[in-house]
Amino acid sequence: MSSQNNSAVSDPVYGAKKSELVRTFNQSVSSYDKAALLQNIIGERLLERLDLVKIDPKTILDLGSATGVYSAFLQKRYKSASVIGADISWKMSAHALKQRKWFAKQRFICADGESLPFKDKSFDLVFSNLMLYWVTDPDELFSEMQRILAPGGLIVFTTLGPDTLKEMRQSWANVDQLVHVNRFMDMHDVGDSLTKSGFEGVVMDNENITLNYEQLADLHSDLKNLGEVNLNPGRHGGLTGKVRWNRYLKAYQQHTTPEGEYPASWEVVYGHAWATDKIIPKTTKNGDFFSDIKITTL
Repeated sequence: MSSQNNSAVSDPVYGAKKSELVRTFNQSVSSYDKAALLQNIIGERLLERLDLVKIDPKTILDLGSATGVYSAFLQKRYKSASVIGADISWKMSAHALKQRKWFAKQRFICADGESLPFKDKSFDLVFSNLMLYWVTDPDELFSEMQRILAPGGLIVFTTLGPDTLKEMRQSWANVDQLVHVNRFMDMHDVGDSLTKSGFEGVVMDNENITLNYEQLADLHSDLKNLGEVNLNPGRHGGLTGKVRWNRYLKAYQQHTTPEGEYPASWEVVYGHAWATDKIIPKTTKNGDFFSDIKITTL
């Protein structure tokens, strides 16, 4: 099983240390699946998009596999394939292994998506649901995907766009000038990053999904249970006091539905692209392999 050590990590994820990200997701393992309504809606739609492409992969990487739900779906869909789930949270990977059915073939690994411990051209398909927006450098991630995919291999993924949680962002802006919502890349920038990394046949599209909550606190509880916390520089350093929360609540009420529910908008970005045999020079950064965890297959 993977274990943590005392190595420090200085590589930021939108300003947050990767060690913070690991700690956050480690803490959300037990609550993740119950709160993952949106993740499951989007993941199912991403699986459906595989119906539109002709592919018979023998090796599959589920990148950002969390509790292993979609690793299992991919194994069921491609029964003869070898499926590996990879997640930066060692507790997520350990939990996925524990939940795996005794006869299942999929394996799990704890690793950083920007520096994966796999040989070149070792996968035919990379599937990634709602992981991309946490990475430090999309160019680095896609270069890594280009490296591990065989020529003609496919990457399919989802991420979140700038309109995500716009009601929350606008409401907090009426309270203070601090950063309360994580930053998300524009769909076109993601597509440009894929092309820059050597992929061909890049297809990008998006849709908006709105979830409504009876209480605003329920939205924040779901985000916490999913590990979707604010790790940006400029965030509030302590607990949100009653006065500030009431001001935020009053501002958010301007967005409520006629039924009095609190909407939370999500801009969902879908993408797929085909790997080539192009060699894209990759700049090696200090600490390429994530040093806060031991990279171990589970």
